[in-house]
Amino acid sequence: MKRTFVFALVLAVGSALVWSQQPQPSQPDQTQPQQTQPQTTQPQQTQPDQTQSQQTQPQTTQPQQTQPDQTQPTQTPDQQTQTQAQQAQTQQAQAQAQAQAQAASDRAWMAQVKDKQSDRLHSSADTMKVVLSGNFLGKDLVDKAKCVIVIPSVKRVGFIFGVEYGRGTMTCRLGDNYKGPWSAPSMIALEGGTFGLQIGVQISDLVLLVMNERGVNSLLGSKSKLGVDASVAAGPFGRSAMVATDMGMRADILAFSRTGGAYLGAVLNGSSLRPDNTGNTALYGRDLTSKQIVRSGEVPVPAPGRPLVQMLDQTTVAAVTPADNN
Repeated sequence: MKRTFVFALVLAVGSALVWSQQPQPSQPDQTQPQQTQPQTTQPQQTQPDQTQSQQTQPQTTQPQQTQPDQTQPTQTPDQQTQTQAQQAQTQQAQAQAQAQAQAASDRAWMAQVKDKQSDRLHSSADTMKVVLSGNFLGKDLVDKAKCVIVIPSVKRVGFIFGVEYGRGTMTCRLGDNYKGPWSAPSMIALEGGTFGLQIGVQISDLVLLVMNERGVNSLLGSKSKLGVDASVAAGPFGRSAMVATDMGMRADILAFSRTGGAYLGAVLNGSSLRPDNTGNTALYGRDLTSKQIVRSGEVPVPAPGRPLVQMLDQTTVAAVTPADNN
């Protein structure tokens, strides 16, 4: 019995020991996951690595920084030379276009001025026709004149003090002694002020006879002031004109005006006459002085001026010899 009891006791103690020893190994196994939990945080430790990739992102912008480098080849000396040449060609083309446009504008403007000169020559011929066909002015007095100036539609505007303005033409006898045919017309301008009892606007036709060489020379300059550079007097009419022709006129210029159908002697002291150079250039197509036109005999009469010149040639009393045409 004792042996059986002891054996059972030993068996029970051994079983207890075995049982007590079995949970002990399992406890470390339970802690192992806890120890491995920090290992699971290792991916979190790799997050700074992700920021490193973010830090490297500026490195990817380096190609953007190299963009100016891509434009550098266009700034090479050869390409700069080509660019400058193209710019110069563009500027030259623009300048040529502007010059052509300006030239076309000048031609159009000059054509308009030429048309105005033609109209003035026709109006001057009409005015002279009225003068010569009536009893206002004798042909003998016209024949004694060295030059004839016709200014149609002279405008006088003012109140007490007035202003005169007109455009017309001048033609002179050719030859050394002013005995030749009448010259090509030179355009002329009348400008100046008057003083008298005048109100409003008055339009009249004006005819001037230059009676001596002094008067001619004063008109062939840049500007002649009537009453100062050349004496001017109201022209006589009818019987008075015949008497004046016989006695001789001392005035350099005789002035006649027609207002409202009646011709009267004109008082022009203070007014000035000057060559209309722009009108001459438009009429003849080149720059000519007034002296070249009316005294050289080398300028042909333009078509618009022929009616006036032919009309004056018909008033010539003295015979025209070839020597007079020089």
